[in-house]
Amino acid sequence: MFENLVNARRLLMQCELKPIQTDRFQPTGCADIGAATYTLPDEHGTRMLLVESAQSVANRLEATIIGPDGGVIPELKGLPFVRVQLTGEADGATTSLVEAHRINSPFIISDAAFQERFIKEAEYQEGRAPNWPRIVATVFRYDPNSVLHGCFLANLKDGRIRLQRAISGFIEARDVREVVSGGVKNNPIDPSGKIRATTNAKDVYSNVPYQRVEYAADRITAFFNLDLGLLRSYQLGAEGFELLVGLALFKVRRFLEQGTRLRTACDLRPKELVVEEPAGLELPSTGRLLEVVQGGIRACKARFADPAVTEITTATVRKKDKADKNQEREQSPE
Repeated sequence: MFENLVNARRLLMQCELKPIQTDRFQPTGCADIGAATYTLPDEHGTRMLLVESAQSVANRLEATIIGPDGGVIPELKGLPFVRVQLTGEADGATTSLVEAHRINSPFIISDAAFQERFIKEAEYQEGRAPNWPRIVATVFRYDPNSVLHGCFLANLKDGRIRLQRAISGFIEARDVREVVSGGVKNNPIDPSGKIRATTNAKDVYSNVPYQRVEYAADRITAFFNLDLGLLRSYQLGAEGFELLVGLALFKVRRFLEQGTRLRTACDLRPKELVVEEPAGLELPSTGRLLEVVQGGIRACKARFADPAVTEITTATVRKKDKADKNQEREQSPE
């Protein structure tokens, strides 16, 4: 399917986006620093804005194949991942599809049986050079998404296993202008905030005015970078390479078609997904990419965990804070 990529080192893509209504949009940002703006070193001093960060786009790409039950969507049944049933303080479930660093989640890698099995299959030993093909093959066996999106197994032995993202992306806006507005959080019972609930006296009760900053831009563009050279270096064979490339492109397509409502005030409409490098390449449709991924799942079945979904049960406890420790000391006998 991807014979035309045989000599390509990277697959670089971009897609222009436009707000669905008017020109205003709300970028990503942090409470203490606000939006990420910067100025290009060109003759005009063009002002730029980070609309969506690489880490956020990674999360959004991962979400494109997660079904309502937290596993993969039915169309990708057979694609491996790890599911954890939590007991104790956290009574619920999680998976390697949503956990930070994926397969390195402490709820997964701290399981003694799974950790022992992983170390043995990966031929991983402290004091010896890592066998990277075996390590990658083992990660691929239990969760190919952890190969595609990267993982850092800091919780395993001496923490030397780190796979970087093979597919990455971000969204930025060019030639931006601030759109400053404001509002107020109203308290219809008592604007002064003196009347409070007896069980939650620390909340903000009064009327609170606030400033809101949105942006308008000459152009908004989503960029994607698939590191083909990195995937080839993993030595997963033609079937593994095709599965990962197809899965990456399927996620990019799905994100642009279904996931570009980034925030309440940031609903974007994508235009055409264009390949920058290699020049002249046309990407398959979402439907065709789904067929490629499904074929890859069948072709790689013998290299996957059996069953494909690895089930783990992890007991959880609640970490004691300072108040809990002080209470214990007060209640303990002299």
